[in-house]
Amino acid sequence: MEEERFKGWKFPEIREGKMTKYSWLVRNKGGLKLGRKTDIGAFTYINAKHGVEIQDGVQVGSHCSIYSISTIDGKKGMVTLKENCKIGSHSVIMPGVSIGKNSVIGAFSFVNRDIQDNVVAYGIPAKVVKKIKN
Repeated sequence: MEEERFKGWKFPEIREGKMTKYSWLVRNKGGLKLGRKTDIGAFTYINAKHGVEIQDGVQVGSHCSIYSISTIDGKKGMVTLKENCKIGSHSVIMPGVSIGKNSVIGAFSFVNRDIQDNVVAYGIPAKVVKKIKN
């Protein structure tokens, strides 16, 4: 099923501050490293000023915000979404955060600290609620 879904997948054209054809937007696009077979939902905002790495197979729901810099509290740092992680719709990922391989972040979550591999986390702030068995 997954292979069919990504059949013919190509890297999207990303222009600074402009919506992609999939209706998501990147600021500071030079700081974005995008893996293969990624799926980023409509109306997601990515600020990659201090680096955002989205590894292979990552899914990001619609209306998410991914910040490598926060103008409110001055925090800044690389954000890493590791291979095959999933971010639920309307979630916010703050600067310096890493989401582990195969982990799932529930919808409407606020992630302000690292989430390890193979777990489910959600909430405000996001907390790990269970491990995923491989």
